[in-house]
Amino acid sequence: MPMSIPMLPTIMHVLEVSALAPDLAGVRLAERPVPAPAPGTSLVRIEAAALGFPDLLMTEGLYQAKPALPFVPGMEAAGVVVQAGEGSRWQAGDKVIVAAQTGAVVQYGVFADAALTPLPEGMSFAQGAALRAAYITAYTAIMRIGQAQPGETLVVHGAAGGVGLAAVDLGKALGLSVIAVASSPEKREAIQRLHAPDHVLAGPTGLRDQILERTGGRGADLVYDPVGGDVFDEACRYTAFGGRLLVVGFAGGRIAEVRTNIPLIKGFSVVGVRAGEYGRRFPERGREDMAAILKLAGEGRIRPHIHCAVPLADWREAYQAMRERRVRGRTVILPHG
Repeated sequence: MPMSIPMLPTIMHVLEVSALAPDLAGVRLAERPVPAPAPGTSLVRIEAAALGFPDLLMTEGLYQAKPALPFVPGMEAAGVVVQAGEGSRWQAGDKVIVAAQTGAVVQYGVFADAALTPLPEGMSFAQGAALRAAYITAYTAIMRIGQAQPGETLVVHGAAGGVGLAAVDLGKALGLSVIAVASSPEKREAIQRLHAPDHVLAGPTGLRDQILERTGGRGADLVYDPVGGDVFDEACRYTAFGGRLLVVGFAGGRIAEVRTNIPLIKGFSVVGVRAGEYGRRFPERGREDMAAILKLAGEGRIRPHIHCAVPLADWREAYQAMRERRVRGRTVILPHG
């Protein structure tokens, strides 16, 4: 049955970054006219917009992408098409996932046809909003760059965060032996409850010995590292010969360094992962990867975990949860909540 679409207003609320400043000082709610779709685009009523750590970094100008001010944050969302521009392949009533570099934390947004994909059957708007960025990062790292093979051992650092939890979920679905690493008992309990990986470990102290013990002395075939710092240093000690240490981010704050004799002698690779850039450089592969993720989601084999979903008026709560490292999975803003 088609979804009932409320009457379209002329003015909407958006989240706006008007200055780059610490403690979210440059972020505020603002009003803007509801835009009209151009040819080949669609106007989407945003039902949920997911936030990730890059969205927090952008508010202070600390992320590699630095949009011109003012800008609306948000790289992904989910909602319903309310108006389709001339020649668009979408139509009013279609439930879609939105991919954007910015501009998702709005009540209504205009997006190009290529930025929209169907919302998988049985998935909520909040789950759909949280699916794309985290899982495409994990899939690009593990399958495209890491070339994972069934039965290999995958170690996931920062496994309770958005991209980390997605990697645990995806690794299990792809038939890998998954070892999750998280910093607190509460996070480790949540990971075990949500995805039941083969092992859940604390770190970084003693991580090498724990992983070698659980892999029969071989070490990890793949290490998925969105944290950096001390856990990266430890990973250089337990990555297997022929292994792939995948650099996804630096949420721990310290950008680690490795002497090149270490990967040479130990026979492993250190590889950077920029999933968005990978998709832009290899668009056909990017489409294939997204199709694989949508298929897994449609089959119920992967599901994003929503830590909290807050109304737009309470946007600061969502950002603060990320800042304080309290998030298990993803935080979501409900623009019409």
